[in-house]
Amino acid sequence: MTETGGGSLKLFKNREFVALASTAFARSQAYSTILIALALYADLFQTSGTVEGLFGTAFALIQLIVVLPLGRLVDTHNAKHFLLAGLGVNVLAFVGFALVGNATDVILVRILQGAGASLLWITGSAVVGELSPDAERGRWLGTYNQVAAFSSLAGDVVGGLLLFTYGFTLTYAVLSVVTILATLTVFAYLRDNPGGKTDPEEATGTETLRTLLDRTAVRALVVFRLGFGFGKMAVITFLPIYAHTEFGMNPLFVAAILAGGKLTKTLFQGVVGGYTDRVGHKHHFVVAGALVYAVGTAMIPFAGSAASVLPGLSFAVFGESVRLAPAFFVLFAAYAVIGVADSLRLPASMALFVEEGEHFGAVAASLSLRSVAWKVGEVIGPFTVGVLWDATSVFVAFFVAAGLIVVATGVFVALYSVDPTPARSPVPSD
Repeated sequence: MTETGGGSLKLFKNREFVALASTAFARSQAYSTILIALALYADLFQTSGTVEGLFGTAFALIQLIVVLPLGRLVDTHNAKHFLLAGLGVNVLAFVGFALVGNATDVILVRILQGAGASLLWITGSAVVGELSPDAERGRWLGTYNQVAAFSSLAGDVVGGLLLFTYGFTLTYAVLSVVTILATLTVFAYLRDNPGGKTDPEEATGTETLRTLLDRTAVRALVVFRLGFGFGKMAVITFLPIYAHTEFGMNPLFVAAILAGGKLTKTLFQGVVGGYTDRVGHKHHFVVAGALVYAVGTAMIPFAGSAASVLPGLSFAVFGESVRLAPAFFVLFAAYAVIGVADSLRLPASMALFVEEGEHFGAVAASLSLRSVAWKVGEVIGPFTVGVLWDATSVFVAFFVAAGLIVVATGVFVALYSVDPTPARSPVPSD
């Protein structure tokens, strides 16, 4: 893949990029649809905030366990096999979600979904980073994530519509078909061994991680993602549940709220990725995006006060009369702000990790380190926020999440610097 120049759309002339983008599309559409389904399961099984937090924690815990060994396997083996395996695991998860009978079943299937998502995210991001031209990595990663953001938006809109109209079973059947099509695309278009440039005899997992963590920029990014993951996963898990259980919003309205953030993310992420390639200073985009995210997070609990300021709306949807609660507008605005934040932060953050990993032929390991730092916060965040919500209030829960994002950003600013480029050599074995 040697194409240079041109806009993001030119990448879709390359069949290998299309194959990789199809995995991002399948993964993100499923993720977004299931987040809406989790709100319905919370209502159906009358769960507490703590149990709802476990919906997010279970998903993240398995990823925390597998992400580091998976990164080394991708760096040293045929990445195409891992993509195909991840797509297969996702189909199994959809079958599991269609059969759940209680909240415990939901938690168990979330573990399976988390394993599939890890396989697809780490492998797909690493291969895109490996195959992209050096001067265009931000555009490639930004466009790849733009596909994921568009698919996530589709998951909100189409998934919400399917859940509202047809229920769980048909929705999961549609997700399975999309995932199977992505599997066929990867099988047909992606070369064998598209990443995996590091010799297994020349690098071990522990030595690779130690070498990466010797880099000042990597340490700063890892610390930042510990706090940021806590706050962000609390938002992702609880915003749909809050909308459905507190304000009675049906899946269509929950989907519309999530679509606000996904739309801004879809429109701007590729553009911002290209801009970071031109101007540099990627860490500034990480800081700006994180602070904007904290603002969006702090806006969420004010939805409970919206009724005293804003009127509700009533209208017909598919022949049924529905009422749009005033809280909808606050939650929609909050998530739109969050979408802008992710557009600023995500391409820059991924590019920084790819650049650092590329020094040592360990892009997937670097992205795994990025992910594991996130997963520590993601495991702790939903459960902690759920407990806080049960014990105190929605304001305390979301303000703690926003505060941790701000603190993590401040630590990142204090720690970040760029070390000299090392001599390009493999990481030594133990």
